[in-house]
Amino acid sequence: MNNEWLLLGPAALYMMSMTLTPGPNNIMLTASGANFGFRRTMPHIWGILGGCFLLFSGIALGLGVLFERFPMVQTTLRWVGSAYLLYLAWKIATAPPPNLNGTQHGVPLTFFQAAMFQFANPKAWVMGLALMAGFLPENGQPVVNALVLAGFAELVALPCIALWAAFGSAIGQWIKSDKAWRLFNITMGLLTAACVVLILR
Repeated sequence: MNNEWLLLGPAALYMMSMTLTPGPNNIMLTASGANFGFRRTMPHIWGILGGCFLLFSGIALGLGVLFERFPMVQTTLRWVGSAYLLYLAWKIATAPPPNLNGTQHGVPLTFFQAAMFQFANPKAWVMGLALMAGFLPENGQPVVNALVLAGFAELVALPCIALWAAFGSAIGQWIKSDKAWRLFNITMGLLTAACVVLILR
């Protein structure tokens, strides 16, 4: 094994610290797990992983250079991501309680929606840029190195983000009244919207 791949240990710790802590993805997974259950939230989970895999690989293969050469790209991404995040926050906050009057309202985020959101998610960009700058081996095939590191990162991230969906699912079992559901969804919406402050500061 190439000694440079010993960086996978620190890379795993980095990914755990980034994906176990609150952020737009984890807050939305908690809300989805509570409202739709863990099983129906799985496409959302896989979409996050798939989107980040493509994003991280692209960054390693030169996509990150856009930020260096064209600062306006980063600024535009920040505002577009913030606007979309506010839209999602509003959808979460105004979602009706599940199983209201015996029917299921709303649908969880699809694989494609969750994957595409990562390209507008500034936290995912920051995470990918730091991951590839700090842990990508310099020797060997660049494409192989990028794919291996990105794949390893998402393997580490899987149980971390799934934990948030499971946490939300457990909360959903505990909430029994429509009033409590509305309060929970409003809280999750506000927390999602609060992420915009960190993005734009």
